[in-house]
Amino acid sequence: MSLVAWIILGFLSGFLASKFLNKTGEGRLLDIGLGIVGAVIGGGLANTFAMPGVTAIDVYSLLVAVVGAVGLHVAYHAVFRGAR
Repeated sequence: MSLVAWIILGFLSGFLASKFLNKTGEGRLLDIGLGIVGAVIGGGLANTFAMPGVTAIDVYSLLVAVVGAVGLHVAYHAVFRGAR
């Protein structure tokens, strides 16, 4: 996938994950960053378990990216919740 596609998918997955978890989001840049990294993590885990990972901007890739982004958001909140 191209860099622009990763950014779009990262924004969408980060936005959906943050709305799913806490309804407010973390801010646009942090949502995009967590979404992109979450998409990479979700795609890597999917490939590990012999499923296609994030391949294009489609519903399946968005689902894999959102699952990865939700996991990353949960980890982010677990680490930085006490710092706020």
